[in-house]
Amino acid sequence: GTCPRGHPEGTGTGRSCGPPVPEITGAGCKNGPRGCLASGLRAPGRPAVPGGSAPRSDGRRAGTGASAAAEGSPAAACPPAKHPGPSARALLAADLWASRRLGVCAAEGSPCAAARPLLRLVEVSGHGLPWLLGTAYGLWRSGSAAAREVLLNLLFALLLDLVLVAVVKGLVRRPRPAHNKMDMFATISVDKYSFPSGHATRAALVCRFVLHHLVLAAPLRVLVVLWALVVSLSRVMLGRHNVTDVLFGLLLGYALYSVVQYCWLSPLSAPALFALWSH
Repeated sequence: GTCPRGHPEGTGTGRSCGPPVPEITGAGCKNGPRGCLASGLRAPGRPAVPGGSAPRSDGRRAGTGASAAAEGSPAAACPPAKHPGPSARALLAADLWASRRLGVCAAEGSPCAAARPLLRLVEVSGHGLPWLLGTAYGLWRSGSAAAREVLLNLLFALLLDLVLVAVVKGLVRRPRPAHNKMDMFATISVDKYSFPSGHATRAALVCRFVLHHLVLAAPLRVLVVLWALVVSLSRVMLGRHNVTDVLFGLLLGYALYSVVQYCWLSPLSAPALFALWSH
């Protein structure tokens, strides 16, 4: 006849019922019945077959030995995680090390904490909000058509900069440095991310814009360039950004000016905008 439940049938010429296979239920049966079969244990309500194979619910037979164990293991279902290569890890380590060493004004107990209030003023000077409000006010008060054209394109450049930096930050999602103190001026949701530095992007963009469209004496031109460099360096010294965040921000702002110059707004290309701001 047949063997009692839980007693596998023997093999060979003289078949007999073998010893019962213990049932493992609850947390002991990992990954359900398939996990029990893979470990050689009998799942509840499933007959055990000698050799480690048993019929599956879809009509196929489960594998035996290492193949069944691999099929039922969680590692087989999840591909191995991809890690950056040695060169990328070395670059990341160097970036974090340099950013930590240069963050000399990151907190009150830092080596150059006395310069922190001054650098926070520099931080405000490179913030997007003062630049947007100042440009809009100048555009509203301007009585010259040429000045309105320059200010309108500066406003367009600042808005484009804010949108582009927010998109890149939302895609990359690199956190701020661990030594950063979250006391920044007028932040929004994406400002919790670090890459790229919006201040560095804006500094490079405004610097190129001012040097190309304003007639300034040589000392003032030097001051504009120094301002952009000090704003960018202050981001690392305050612990707001890593070095690569600032470098990429400078490159992005430098390239963004070329986009603004290519899409330059004029009374011929955008008459509605100039009619809106004209008195």
